[in-house]
Amino acid sequence: MMGLFGKNRDSEDEKLRKLIDYDPETQYAVIRSSICTGEKVAGFKNRKDGHFVEVMLIRTSQDEERFKRVFDLNDIKVEY
Repeated sequence: MMGLFGKNRDSEDEKLRKLIDYDPETQYAVIRSSICTGEKVAGFKNRKDGHFVEVMLIRTSQDEERFKRVFDLNDIKVEY
């Protein structure tokens, strides 16, 4: 699929998936949302120690859908 300015989004998605080491056994998907500014960041949180790995800024619903698509996710927990 071609994205903005003719960039190939499929290859960008593959690169993102390779860069981030996501293990569903030890991590779960989270969107951190600021109650003050409303800024949202998607990433993965370690189930044992709570360490958060930031993956991408969520500005639109399309960003959230891309995050779900790239990492093959159905549900994402939101934390404030």
